[in-house]
Amino acid sequence: MKKITDLQGTFTLNNKVEMPYLGLGTYQADNEQEVIDAVKNALNGGYRHIDTASAYKNEEGVGKGVQESNVAREEVFLVSKLWNADQGYESTLKAFEESLERLGVDYLDLYLIHWPVAGKYKDTWRAMEKLYREKRIRAIGVSNFLQHHLEDLLETAEIVPTVNQMEFHPYLVQQDLIDFCNDKGIQYESWSPFMQGKVFEGHSNNFDPLTAKYNKSIAQIILRYNLQKGIVAIPKSVHENRIKSNADIFDFELSEADVVYLDGLDKGERSGPDPDNFDF
Repeated sequence: MKKITDLQGTFTLNNKVEMPYLGLGTYQADNEQEVIDAVKNALNGGYRHIDTASAYKNEEGVGKGVQESNVAREEVFLVSKLWNADQGYESTLKAFEESLERLGVDYLDLYLIHWPVAGKYKDTWRAMEKLYREKRIRAIGVSNFLQHHLEDLLETAEIVPTVNQMEFHPYLVQQDLIDFCNDKGIQYESWSPFMQGKVFEGHSNNFDPLTAKYNKSIAQIILRYNLQKGIVAIPKSVHENRIKSNADIFDFELSEADVVYLDGLDKGERSGPDPDNFDF
């Protein structure tokens, strides 16, 4: 098991960059005061990893939250993603500059291809490799890439992706994909660790024994499960109390048997699109 210490602890990527293993997701947070306050509350509360995307339409607000926080830019691990319509070599370079401008920064810590758009993601990756070599991005990676997408990309890639951000929760484990990424040195990261809230709706009885045993909430159990499996997690919230509560996971450890139990809840059930059937 990878070492887990505290809120500012990190996993080391394949290019030696340190990535905080717990971050704040900003999906569906609006571009106004809501996301600004969420980012500020997270950073001022000890978080050092903020995740956004061009498609979220809130990069400006995220950037303002970083700027208005009490944390220096160089201490923040800032992530954004390239949207599908912008894929391709030249369009990727242009979209990257536009994201930087919206965020009000001059580099990203991690830039991801949001979805594997067939016929485009290899050219997109070449552009991202260029930006990485130019030190405009500290690490490059992908999101929603299944094993066959990764195998196809790796046939021509000169740089192995550092990260693969996937839907992950106890009802969608995809252990074979996790194992493949681990074998290739690609850090697995979860979006929607709470299944877009569905784990709290009618599934709570599956977690009751663990919440009673550890005196922790369902959310805290699931986030600890992520980290103990060596998976980076970016739970989304705009509520200060939940942002704080999500980080209260460093004073307990799930037993190996309980991790196996949570793995056993896997149903292959998605809350988001299937990467092989997503209508791009």
